[in-house]
Amino acid sequence: MNSPAVLVVDDTPASLGVVCDALRREGVRVLLADSGGAARDVLSRTTPDLVLLDVVMPGEDGFTVCASLKADARWRTLPVIFLTAIDEPEQKVRAFAAGAVDYVTKPVHVAELVARVRVQLELRAARRKLEEQNAELEAEVALRLDAEAQLATSLDRAVIVFGRKGEMHFATRLAHDLLAKYFPAGVPAALVGGGKFSAGEARLLARRFTEPGRDDLVMLALEEEHAPPGPAVLCTLGLTPRQAEVAYWVAQGKTNPEIAMILGASPRTIDKHMERILARLGVENRGSLIVTTGELLRAR
Repeated sequence: MNSPAVLVVDDTPASLGVVCDALRREGVRVLLADSGGAARDVLSRTTPDLVLLDVVMPGEDGFTVCASLKADARWRTLPVIFLTAIDEPEQKVRAFAAGAVDYVTKPVHVAELVARVRVQLELRAARRKLEEQNAELEAEVALRLDAEAQLATSLDRAVIVFGRKGEMHFATRLAHDLLAKYFPAGVPAALVGGGKFSAGEARLLARRFTEPGRDDLVMLALEEEHAPPGPAVLCTLGLTPRQAEVAYWVAQGKTNPEIAMILGASPRTIDKHMERILARLGVENRGSLIVTTGELLRAR
């Protein structure tokens, strides 16, 4: 873990030398700026975990500097502790109104200031950890929702359910893909009866299933004869059906955003699937994944 960093903004930084030394002994990186402009220059290059901000400075005072930081989305959540020799209730109220999290009067009691800094750094670290956990939880929820959606879009079965009048009640995504390929002008009524259908040199077998004594529902299982290997082949690598789909499209040279569009998922969900695919197959990157899946797809 990187050491926490504190930006000290004071027009006479040497006056806080003892404080800076105490923070360094605590393992804190100390950054220095002698004005609001210098502070923003530092912030443009790096983002500390806390700002110690003097109130009385030539030019912009601490209140103005703090307000400018809080108005910028990049630094809005950056905690600010004011340092000032003015110990008046009105000034403290103004400091908190400007967005400060704490207010320390000079002359500074070093141990007290270090303790206050430590508390704010721990709070910021805890907040970041919570944000990371929330992001991970959101990704997990997205994966679960995506998995649930796949219950209706079986990977390796193209299934259609028709009603008595030939109306389509249900079709897996693979079935929709085959229907679009073989019947671009619309699904023919003859399909309900099953049989073989052609599209150029490609052939589609529609196997018909019914329950004895009932004709209100008819199920068709579509199978493409001599079809090239599809995502289902990759399940033999130990991938889940959805992971196999993602890996298949990676092997076809598609990017994660393109795969998200193809599969009707969010880019974040595809990114999460990719993390698990690489871990499951023990490969380090996208190129290695393409090699692994490509060999299996060509072998079939």
